Amino acid sequence: MIEIRSILAPTDFSKHAEKAVRYACLLAERLGAEIHLLHVLSDIVPVGPDPMLTPVLPPEYYTEAKEQALAALSKTLQPDWGHPPAVKTSACWGEPVEEIVTYARDEAIDLIVVATHGRTGLKHVLLGSVAERIVREAPCPVLTIREREGL
Repeated sequence: MIEIRSILAPTDFSKHAEKAVRYACLLAERLGAEIHLLHVLSDIVPVGPDPMLTPVLPPEYYTEAKEQALAALSKTLQPDWGHPPAVKTSACWGEPVEEIVTYARDEAIDLIVVATHGRTGLKHVLLGSVAERIVREAPCPVLTIREREGL
């Protein structure tokens, strides 16, 4: 029998991610699983067309940004989303797919619940899909939650 003891819900704090986190929270409550909330902060700071002009940010920037992300994660779950037995929050710097997959592997996550907003056409070809890459690279099953239009 499959046992799900830990669920990873990565979030970028978008409305799409909120729906997936809510779903993961309700699922964690029902299964008695620990929920892990993860936010990946991007190393890339877009400043213009010349990458040589990218500013060097002070170390305090990275520390403060991570602290702000952790504070936001601590306020993410709403009381009406259910009550999982345990909640673990984490924030890190890096490329989202790599960090999510690494976290899932390091923490022995049993299920990842991730949002997708159904990018199609040229945007999908050029940008790819974070959710699709997570599905391909994750060490565990991945449940994708798609926002339905009109809801």
